[in-house]
Amino acid sequence: MTTAAAPPRGTRPRQAARVRADRRRVGPLVYVAAVVVALATLTPVVYAALSGFRSNAQLAATPVSLPSPWIVDNYIRVLTSDSFWRYALNSSIIALITTGVVVVFGVMAAYPLARYRFNGREGLYMVFVLGLLFPATVAIIPLFLQIRELGLVNTFWGVALPQAAFALPITVVILRPFLMALPQELEEAASIDGASRIGFFWRILVPLSGPGMVTVGVLAFVGSWNAYLLPLLILNNPAMKTLPLGVADFNTQYASDTAGVLAFTTLAMVPALVFFLTMQKRIVNGLQGAVKG
Repeated sequence: MTTAAAPPRGTRPRQAARVRADRRRVGPLVYVAAVVVALATLTPVVYAALSGFRSNAQLAATPVSLPSPWIVDNYIRVLTSDSFWRYALNSSIIALITTGVVVVFGVMAAYPLARYRFNGREGLYMVFVLGLLFPATVAIIPLFLQIRELGLVNTFWGVALPQAAFALPITVVILRPFLMALPQELEEAASIDGASRIGFFWRILVPLSGPGMVTVGVLAFVGSWNAYLLPLLILNNPAMKTLPLGVADFNTQYASDTAGVLAFTTLAMVPALVFFLTMQKRIVNGLQGAVKG
């Protein structure tokens, strides 16, 4: 029977002192900056959620105040609307397709860039890095023409595939150092046991890459869920609208239901927010693994 070796006497007090010293080095400006960033991030969300409990007359009279009285009709009207649930289903399908394509093709692209040595490897990796500099809006017109030529207009794939393509650069940038950090001895041991490189990829590397794959998957899902411009151009059929496009239902030629828009957007944020918060710990672990690599 083996026993764990006890740490040398005096090690724990020194570690505790080191932790306290690190905490003292965090100045008050760091906390002030954190509070400012948190307020700037949460204020629009809280404002939209509270304003959904107000009427349009209240919003016009006092744009910034608490609901008085509280009105739940806006949220009930959205939740009982068939269009809201249809838009949520469409957004879910597109987001899941995008996430699946990003994770599968992202890890397959990052694997040779991380584990193989060949001429032009760094140049090929720089192509993905440069892809971070070009958002979808830059190439939206030629992209739309290409999708139309492929006959993918008014299809979920017509939205999901371009979204996955523009998410691949950040996916490869995150996964490559993560895969490079895996010990080389694992691949050598698998090779001795008779596993090919493809076998090592599916049986060992993919299971060990779980945190990194979850990270890029969550980022792709949230990005697809909130996308507006590409679905606006590709999906002309009202039955295929996504949640961001559904906001237009509250605006007519002569009037705008601002309170309804705020209730709709608040409810539309909930699934992505819950999904992100549920996976938050895994995202941090995946990003830390990428940074260490």
